[in-house]
Amino acid sequence: MTPIAACASFRAGLIVIALAMASLPASDVAAQAESQTQTQTPTSRQQINLTFAPVVERVAPAVANIYSRKVVRQRSVPPLFQDPFFRRFFGQGFGRGAPRSRIANSLGSGVVVDAEGVIVTNHHVVAGADEITVVLSDRREFDAELIGSDERTDLAVIRVDTGGERLPFLRMRNSDDVKVGDLVLAIGNPFGVGQTVTSGIVSALAQTRVGVTDLNFFIQTDAAINPGNSGGALVDVEGRLIGVNTAIYSQSGGSLGIGFAVPSNMVRQVVSGFVDGGKVVRPWLGAWGKTVSADIATSLGMKRPSGVLVEQVYPGGPADKAGVRVGDVLLGVNGQAVVDAESLSYRIATLPAGGRATLRYLRRGAEGAVTINLQTPPEQPLRDTSELTGRHPFSGATVANMSPALAEELGIDRFRPGVLILRVDRRRNAGRIGFRPGDMILEVNGQKVSSVRALSGLMERRADRWQIVLRRGGKNLRLAVDG
Repeated sequence: MTPIAACASFRAGLIVIALAMASLPASDVAAQAESQTQTQTPTSRQQINLTFAPVVERVAPAVANIYSRKVVRQRSVPPLFQDPFFRRFFGQGFGRGAPRSRIANSLGSGVVVDAEGVIVTNHHVVAGADEITVVLSDRREFDAELIGSDERTDLAVIRVDTGGERLPFLRMRNSDDVKVGDLVLAIGNPFGVGQTVTSGIVSALAQTRVGVTDLNFFIQTDAAINPGNSGGALVDVEGRLIGVNTAIYSQSGGSLGIGFAVPSNMVRQVVSGFVDGGKVVRPWLGAWGKTVSADIATSLGMKRPSGVLVEQVYPGGPADKAGVRVGDVLLGVNGQAVVDAESLSYRIATLPAGGRATLRYLRRGAEGAVTINLQTPPEQPLRDTSELTGRHPFSGATVANMSPALAEELGIDRFRPGVLILRVDRRRNAGRIGFRPGDMILEVNGQKVSSVRALSGLMERRADRWQIVLRRGGKNLRLAVDG
C-alpha cells in the first residue's frame, strides 16, 4: 500500500471511529477519545488492510474514456504572406492557398449512468465532433451517438449500442447531502495515460464564482483532476456518483488541488431531459435580482449578507402569481439556502417543470414563504428569427424577438422586451460596424424597436445617417452610422 493510500485509508478509519464515539455517553466518549489519542499505530490487521480497492473495483468499470474527432478545414498561408506589410496593401485574403482538412482530436472521460449504454460526459469533450469513440475499462471500444449536449452546464449525453448487453453503471447520490470533508474519489483518463484513480475530500460546496458555465454551482475537491479527467466521475466512498468532473483551477495546466465537478442533481436533470424528451426543459421563476451584498444587507436590517434581492418580476409569471414582489429577498428554495443569484438559478434549474416549489423570502424585516407552480418560460412573442439584408447598418445580422423562452435558452439573467442580435456575418455591414451577438436593439433614428417586423420596416427607409441605440453588457450605447 502506498503512503498516500494509507493516509486516505487511515482517514476513513477515523471517520468510522468518530461515528461510533458519537453514540457513547459523555464520560465514555472522553475515555475513548483519550484512548485513541494514545494509540499511535493500528491495533488490528483489519485496520492495516483498510483500502479503497473494493470501491474502485465496483466503480471503475462504469467510467469510460471518450475520444472525439472532428474535421477542421483551414487555408494554409505561407509565412511571407502573413507579414502585416503585405496584408496592408493586398488585403487579409492575400496569399491564402486552397483549403485543407485536418483531424482535431479531443480526449476526455465519461460515466455510464444506465445499463443500456447511456453515458454522460462534458459538452466541451464532444462539441462539434464528427466521430465519438467510447473505450471501457476492459478495453472494449464502441462508436457512440450524441443524444444531446447542454452548453449551459457543460454536460453532454451519448449512447452506445451494446448489442443487448447490460453495462456496469453508477447510481447517483443526492448531491445536496454531500458535506465538506467527505472523502471522495476522482476517476478518469488524465493526460491520456489510461484510467486512474485519485482520492481527496470535498473542500467546498456551492462554488458559484468559477465562471465555467452559465449555471455556476460546483462541488470543489482536492482530489487530483488533470486534463483528460473532464467528464469523469467524482464518487463517494460507497461508490455513488456525486458529480461529473468539469474544470480545474491551474496556472500550469496540472492539478493544484482545486477541481470542480457538476453536482449529480444537475447531471440527473440533464440526462433525464435528453433521454426522456430529447431536450433539457428547465422550469422558470419569472423573477430576477442581484446578490445581497454587505451594504444591501445593512440597509435592509439583515444580520448577514445572503439571498437575492428581487429587482424585476415578470407579469403573470410563476413568481408573480405566487405573490413575490420587487424588494423581496429570496432566502431559500425547498429548504435549501440561497446565498447568491447563481445558487438561486441552480436550485430552480434542478427542479422538474410542472412541479411545485416553496420559496422562503424576507419582506420588510419579516420572513415568509410562498408556493410557486413551476412552468416553462413562454415564447411570447414568437421569436421570428430573421437574417436582415439590404443597404443598411444591420445587413448581415440575424435577429429575433426577445421572449422569456429565448432569454432562458441563452442564459440571459434579465428579461427585457425588444429585438436581440443572435449572429453577425463579419463580412457584411453589421460585422464591419461592430455589432455583436447579444446586442439588444432599442432605437433607430428616434423610433423604439419593439419587434423584428418593426426593425425591418425601419430598415426599408433610406437615411443619410443612422442613429442607433443598443443595450450591451448592461449599458446603453449610442452609435451614429453614415448611410
